[in-house]
Order: sequence, then C-alpha cells, then structure tokens
Amino acid sequence: MSDKACTIWFTGLSGSGKTTIAHEVEKALRKANKKVEILDGDVVRANLSKGLGFSKEDRDTNIRRIGFVAHLLTRNGVFCICAAISPYKEVRNENRKRIGNFIEVYTRCPIPVLKDRDPKGLYEKALKGEIKGFTGVDDPYEAPENPEIICDTDKESLEQSVEKVIAGIKKAGYL
Repeated sequence: MSDKACTIWFTGLSGSGKTTIAHEVEKALRKANKKVEILDGDVVRANLSKGLGFSKEDRDTNIRRIGFVAHLLTRNGVFCICAAISPYKEVRNENRKRIGNFIEVYTRCPIPVLKDRDPKGLYEKALKGEIKGFTGVDDPYEAPENPEIICDTDKESLEQSVEKVIAGIKKAGYL
C-alpha cells in the first residue's frame, strides 16, 4: 500500500454523476484510513470563486483555483476528489501537470439521459434556447481524450462506477 495521495478529478456534463460517485469514493477511501477532501465545483464556486461568471475565462479561473487547492492537498498526503464539469481540456491538463499524482475520471452520459434525469429541467430549457451558455448544449464541453477511468453512468450502477474508480486508484498504486 502506498503512502502517496492523489487527486481524483471527475469531469463530465451536469447531472452525469460526478458528485454522487465522488461522495461514495470518499467513503471508500475513509474506510481505508485515508485523509480525503472533496472539492465540489458548485461548493467551490459559491465560496472560493464567488463573483465569477460563466465566460470561458471565468470557468478556466474557477478550475485553476480548484486545481491549485487540489495540488496543495495532494502534496500534503490528502486524497483530493474534485467534482467539477471542467469543460476545457487545456485547463484540466494544466492541473494534471501541476498536481502530478492525478487520475482523471470521465463520467460519460448522453444528453437525452441527462435531460430525463434533470429535476430542474435545465437541459430542456437549454435545448429550447431559454437558457444560454449551458455546457454541452450551446457552450462547449471537451471530453477527455485519455482519461484513466470512464464511468458510463447511463449503463453502470453507482456501485459499478465506484468499484471502477477504486480499482483505478489501486492500479495506479495509490491504494
């Protein structure tokens, strides 16, 4: 078992399961007596990135801030689980390079399924043009090209996705 920690970076569209899987992975890591913190995109945006909008520049700034905190935690032996849409490859790759001990998890789910899951009806409104700048609809989402782990959340149970992430952390030598 390794004494090194890593950042587990969940990326995917809104409603794809990032936060849900992240919290279950957190529980599993705590059971293994690991120090763990979750940096959820919505929580960070409300606190550390308050005042930022949703322009590309503001989204990039938010993701860089999450990456900076993840870097500090990881280098100090804390498993850092980041759950943020993080739509742009370039900034995710910057964070990968800065952090080093980095596992990217792509929570992949098709928009029709996300629309059906969406309790607030945001996808439906975005698809009708009632909401502008919605990631994956009229604002870009650049899917990872080579993530360490892909969770197809429209086909896998929560338990299967969590098992896949834990297996990936073990395979990378962090557990």
